[in-house]
Amino acid sequence: MIDHSSQQGVQQHTQLSKTKLLMKILFMTLGASLVAVGLEIFLVPNKIIDGGIVGISIIASALSSLPLGVYLVLFNLPFLYLGYKQIGKTFAFSTLFSVIIMSIGTSLLHPVAPLTLDPLLASVFGGIIIGVGVGLVIRSGGSLDGTEIVAILVSKKSPFSVGEIVMFFNLFILASAGFVFGWDHAMYSLMAYFIAFKMMDIIIEGFDESKSVWIISESYQAIGDIITARLGRGVTFLNGEGGFTGDSKRIIFCVINRLEEAKLKSIVEEVDPQAFLAIGNIHDVKGGRFNKKDIH
Repeated sequence: MIDHSSQQGVQQHTQLSKTKLLMKILFMTLGASLVAVGLEIFLVPNKIIDGGIVGISIIASALSSLPLGVYLVLFNLPFLYLGYKQIGKTFAFSTLFSVIIMSIGTSLLHPVAPLTLDPLLASVFGGIIIGVGVGLVIRSGGSLDGTEIVAILVSKKSPFSVGEIVMFFNLFILASAGFVFGWDHAMYSLMAYFIAFKMMDIIIEGFDESKSVWIISESYQAIGDIITARLGRGVTFLNGEGGFTGDSKRIIFCVINRLEEAKLKSIVEEVDPQAFLAIGNIHDVKGGRFNKKDIH
């Protein structure tokens, strides 16, 4: 006998998966297209480069007769293979799709006149648009730059972190712009890269940054009740043990946003000034009972 309720659940799950897949494709297409706009409408006409493979491609295109899109695909191919081996085929195919869209976008937009020839405006707005585009692609499971894949491999055999290696690569690439386009353009390139990096960070982590809170106090019940009443946040009580004394401890755990941090600190200070309080940033919160309740 066929369980129709189970079959319906499978069908709904399949449909949801297709919807998520279409949304990922949509956001990767939008993100890669935005990067193409930032490059061809703002940065490239003003001789400003971005970091990573994109920056190398801009320099190579300026020194040759081949269009930018050709180098974007050509230089990313070895990293796509590494990404396939190290991270997986889904990541590799997502990256390949995004790179192709970006490459096609730069080719289509190349004849379009730039919106500004002011390098400062180009750096700011080009950096913003590229940062948003790269952030959308990364949130969708892809990438537009192979240097991070190399950095992951190099970091396994060196004392440097992935971030330090990526920074070294990009500083070298951005400095190279000084020899090709002039040092003033290299400084504008550094500005555009910094703005793009910050915008990408905002898109990936979100504007509503969440924070995890850990509180150890003898007045855990009172603190937990007040957090729920005043902030509308659910709390979880965990069992712990002191490392020095061996005494049992009750630990309060909850998730808040950055606007609620000051109020939470005042609550803890009000109830137990001697309480241990630790607050850390977290990028994503899903599931559970972390949603904010109404405050009456």
